[in-house]
Amino acid sequence: MTQQPFSRPGAIDLSGLGRPPAPQQAAPAAGAAAGSGSAGGAYSVAITQENFQQVLQESMTAPVVIVFHSAAQAPGSEQYAADVAAEAERLEGRLLAALVDVDAHPEIAQAMQIPQVPLTMVVLDGRPVSQPIPGALSPEELSTLFSQLGQQLTAQGITGRHQPRAGGAPAAEGEEEVVDPRYAPAEDALAAGDIDAAVAEYQKLLDANPADAEAAGGLAIAKVMQRTQGVDLNTARAAAADNPDDVDAQTLVADLDMLGGHVEDAFTRLVNLVARTSDKDREKARDHLLGLFAAVGNDDPRVLAGRRNLASALF
Repeated sequence: MTQQPFSRPGAIDLSGLGRPPAPQQAAPAAGAAAGSGSAGGAYSVAITQENFQQVLQESMTAPVVIVFHSAAQAPGSEQYAADVAAEAERLEGRLLAALVDVDAHPEIAQAMQIPQVPLTMVVLDGRPVSQPIPGALSPEELSTLFSQLGQQLTAQGITGRHQPRAGGAPAAEGEEEVVDPRYAPAEDALAAGDIDAAVAEYQKLLDANPADAEAAGGLAIAKVMQRTQGVDLNTARAAAADNPDDVDAQTLVADLDMLGGHVEDAFTRLVNLVARTSDKDREKARDHLLGLFAAVGNDDPRVLAGRRNLASALF
């Protein structure tokens, strides 16, 4: 699957939705619209014409992943919607799965000019943050996609989480957002732009529990942010181009590639550096690459491929 950096293009045009239908024509309730149990969890909701604006408003807190599915047009797409909902549950509020049954609500698909189903769209601040993703992704690809999204949001200091839902209904208004208190100090530091404090907080968590994978990933990406503070991208790239065997120059650009979402480019740069260097320079490049692997996550397919390439470069 080709990953793209997350950016923020134009806002979604909702003018085509018009007024909600009269009560006697009302669409199915949120908990039942998607069917097959694909919505109704703590962090998933079935979209109707009535709740669509409200759910988009929730993207001001954390990403909303909209999945358009249809049993009639794309058999099996309901299972894909369920997979996205399951991933949202796993991430415990880092994103909200918003599932649109196109058969029940064609007006929503028409208003958003959806060309096919299934189709996935990530929305933040009421705007799409990547190109729509056509077709069904595998659970592994979904995990990779959402892990990358989480890393990039964290790098930008965006650490909000959705409130949990009961049976697919929105949490009560005014209810406070549920955040794992273990990570709150680090996430608060990132949100405040205090990268050094975030590194220190993640390090405390790892010292207390070396098996804490989320803390390890947070520490790794926070260190990438720490190393790239105040760095000019063009200057760094020019220095790396002029000095292809300079480990510091190459690792800095690899860090910048990571923050820009170009994960595979970062890995390839450092694998090639390992292959070209020796002794202390090789060890330094290898250790840096291992740190980037930790930032992405050891189960990510790109990391698995990177490890194979690194082994080839070393032996």
